[in-house]
Amino acid sequence: MKSNKILNILIAAIALIGGILFIRIFMEDAETIETNVDVANSIVSPLIYFSTYLFYAAVVITIGLSLLSLVRNPENLKKTLGGLGVLAVLLAVAYFLSDSEAVYDANNINILPGGEDGSSVNQWVGTGIWYSIILGGIASIFFVWDLLKGLVKS
Repeated sequence: MKSNKILNILIAAIALIGGILFIRIFMEDAETIETNVDVANSIVSPLIYFSTYLFYAAVVITIGLSLLSLVRNPENLKKTLGGLGVLAVLLAVAYFLSDSEAVYDANNINILPGGEDGSSVNQWVGTGIWYSIILGGIASIFFVWDLLKGLVKS
């Protein structure tokens, strides 16, 4: 019960600070914010920094609590590591399916900057494309399987 009160106070404080920063933007003229860099930095930047820090805090807390949950429940840890292992194998398959050939412009004449033959960027972009195709194919198979199971049960 006590931690619930603390959490509610924390949420209220974050909302109050965010609200004050947001209201400060509306109190200033929009044209002044757009034209005067000093005003924009003094009015808009604090809200951006506040939002960025809240985002970082949310990411750290989420990852921390997930890891804590995995450590407390070893059975889930085994399942998670198995799933990550399968994803790693699929990533390796996608990496070997991709190529690192040169990337040409729309006229097929000039090689684009950074798209030279043998570039690791080309290899990883191809890997990302193949990885998406493989995972999309697996998801499609499970979608159709679930659809067919639903039709058979009806």
